[in-house]
Amino acid sequence: MRVGVDIGGTFTDVALDRSGRLFTAKVLTNYAQPEQAILDGIQKVLDAAGAVPGDLEQVIHGTTLVTNALIERRGARTAFITTEGFRDVVEMRSENRFEQYDLNLRLPEPLVSRPHRYTLSERIAADGTVLLSLDPAETDRLVEIIREKAYEAVAIGLLHAYANPAHEIAVAEALRTAMPDLSISMSSVISPRIREFERFNTVIANAYVQPQVADYLGRLVGRLRETGIDAPVFMMHSGGGLISVETAAEQPVRLLESGPAGGAIFAAEFARAHGVDKALSFDMGGTTAKICLIEDGTPKTASTFEVARTYRFKKGSGMPVSTPVVDMVEIGAGGGSVASIDAMGRIQVGPKSAGSEPGPACYGRGGTAPTVTDANLVLGRLDPDHFAGGAIRLETTASTSAIADRLDGLAPDEAAFGITEMVDENMANAARVHTVENGRDIEQFTMIAFGGGAPLHACRQCEKLGIESLLIPPGAGVGSAIGFLKAPFSYTASRGFFQRLDAFDAGSVNAVLTELESEARAFVAKGAGAAGTTTRLTLAMRYSGQGWEIPVVLPFEPFGNSHVPRLQTAFEDAYRTLFGRIIDDLAVEITDWSLTVATDLPDVAKAKRFGVAGNAANGRTREFYDAALRQTVTAHVIDRSSLAPGQSVPGPAAIVEDETTTIATSAYVVIAQGDGSLLLQRKAP
Repeated sequence: MRVGVDIGGTFTDVALDRSGRLFTAKVLTNYAQPEQAILDGIQKVLDAAGAVPGDLEQVIHGTTLVTNALIERRGARTAFITTEGFRDVVEMRSENRFEQYDLNLRLPEPLVSRPHRYTLSERIAADGTVLLSLDPAETDRLVEIIREKAYEAVAIGLLHAYANPAHEIAVAEALRTAMPDLSISMSSVISPRIREFERFNTVIANAYVQPQVADYLGRLVGRLRETGIDAPVFMMHSGGGLISVETAAEQPVRLLESGPAGGAIFAAEFARAHGVDKALSFDMGGTTAKICLIEDGTPKTASTFEVARTYRFKKGSGMPVSTPVVDMVEIGAGGGSVASIDAMGRIQVGPKSAGSEPGPACYGRGGTAPTVTDANLVLGRLDPDHFAGGAIRLETTASTSAIADRLDGLAPDEAAFGITEMVDENMANAARVHTVENGRDIEQFTMIAFGGGAPLHACRQCEKLGIESLLIPPGAGVGSAIGFLKAPFSYTASRGFFQRLDAFDAGSVNAVLTELESEARAFVAKGAGAAGTTTRLTLAMRYSGQGWEIPVVLPFEPFGNSHVPRLQTAFEDAYRTLFGRIIDDLAVEITDWSLTVATDLPDVAKAKRFGVAGNAANGRTREFYDAALRQTVTAHVIDRSSLAPGQSVPGPAAIVEDETTTIATSAYVVIAQGDGSLLLQRKAP
């Protein structure tokens, strides 16, 4: 018996797997004591399963704690130690202007301000050669300064430490000898990759949140033990796998996108079960919406991620962090996103969210701002008496009043339509851009929608994007928590190691890969023991003279010089996919090597697929607004649990369940599938 717990901005989702049978629950997130919401949710699913805390064998957790601490600047008192001359790298950034014509461009402040950044007179070359040795006396003087100023954490980021970590190790040992309880993070451990700005940011972020995360995880494990849960606790990391609590406490920066990563894993399993090679994961909760490409049953991943953006959801305006992450586009479009009228009289939605406290106006918890949930309620897409399984009774009059007050000049139903249409268009546009940036045609994809809000909006998204098929998995309302239960144990070890293909040194490459494999396997063994594993190699490659790299995924095997033509071909194939053409007669370079070891996933049972068959319409109806038709329609209302595989319901329809409602517009038909999924298929013209 295993339980997955995902703390979101509005709800904490819990999923319990008891010998293949699933029990789920949603409880409002407790900002003051997030662990209390976890305990409350676990107790709910245990009661539903007829089990007791001692029956649990594994707890898997995803958290937004790291992201929130960085955004809200609620971290430890941190010092940063770097090479002389590079003190201001984190403030100078990369000179990129993400808003070309904004004269008042506002960049995020560094986590560590200049007075708390210190330098040492040492220098290591890009090939690892020591150009200027570390002075022990200077190091000792700096250690005394760190002690006198009572820092809680120290980040060490020396120049080219990815090529030779000797100086970072020496500084860390001196600090530990003087202050054994000090939290210390080294860039050669946390992010041993090229590019100082990203590497320094990453190690600073890790040090900044490490004491807080270690305290939270220790407190959580203690509370679980007090309630009789003695099961081991594992954390979902941003790359889509599980790591031990101990690893998470050492490298908390890997937890940045732990919740959304679980959602991508959830969608990927259903893509494999349904034989869908090209899937678009759409996860919409109470605060944000996340979109991810899934191809051949695997979510797309990246090696960098931006956090704490000064222009929310604006690429380039945040702190780049180099850590393995499921590659997603995220926008401020959740059920709690607040609607308003801007200075030009236009409807704007987000990025501000009502969250769970006070929540949307319809929750009756003191909220007065109109939100996306309020708009959906006014349009008839939600049943006020059965929201969240009846745990929260929605107040339609409160929603109507909030919309009328804040969007003055528009009738409430017109304003509600404008709110939802604005949200849907923003999400559809983000999905279009994301697929184009990856060289894909979105119309070839099947959407897989989950989260409390996605089933309400997914059908309209598909209409806007020209997508023919949409899957709503069972348990969609708590998809990320279920995804935790499907995730492998995994760890990605990375190293900056420059190689030109025309001067490829197979011996040196194999030595680096052996070290990376040993590192990754050691971390995976902490949680998975001797389980079978799969190893995947990803290279960051570019043409000589280019300023950025593209990822190239290869099977892991020892390299020989005969592999060079295969490396060239793999790079050209990936480059052509992204940009449509290759560049002839230009040298190719490898800058970074990333090796992922993951436990083998069990075979997924193939879902039995059904086309349009027997009609399950039962006479229950209600009215909701169909945006494509621009009119209110009478829709079938069906309890999802009553649908048998093969039964179908023509749209317009509302398929209701405790955690969410699936809205099928007039252009689609709903077909129950063999695994409990709902397939929404565009009707024949």
